[in-house]
Amino acid sequence: MSSPPSPLIENYLQETGFWHVATIGRRYKLDPKLISTLIERWSLETHTFHLPCGECTITLEDVQLQLGLPVDGSALTRFVQSDDWGAVCYDLLGAILGNIYGGRIEMGWLQDTFPELGNDLTEVERIGYSRAYILEMIRGYL
Repeated sequence: MSSPPSPLIENYLQETGFWHVATIGRRYKLDPKLISTLIERWSLETHTFHLPCGECTITLEDVQLQLGLPVDGSALTRFVQSDDWGAVCYDLLGAILGNIYGGRIEMGWLQDTFPELGNDLTEVERIGYSRAYILEMIRGYL
């Protein structure tokens, strides 16, 4: 993420369980060499890391404990099957992307459309901004 979350969306990120994830990257530095090593030792067939001391599996519970994300309860959004992805995008984000490919949006558009959060936005616009911020986090390091 290029910038820390605005205090104006902090309560929305807390409600969805993403506040801890939004701040975790600010306190810790990621080690690219460690990440590369883990990627090299990942076994796609068994979903484990093959390490010199044995095998290691990362479970959903591990992710929950490390990132503070809830793994039970309601999802952020429901499964959506639509012929009008522009309408879905507008309902969730409050903006319409010109090019939507089967429900996928371009991250560059997301960053251009939600660059800075102003103090004069309505609650609906802040919710849309919060959702855009969560999408950017997922793309960035989740």
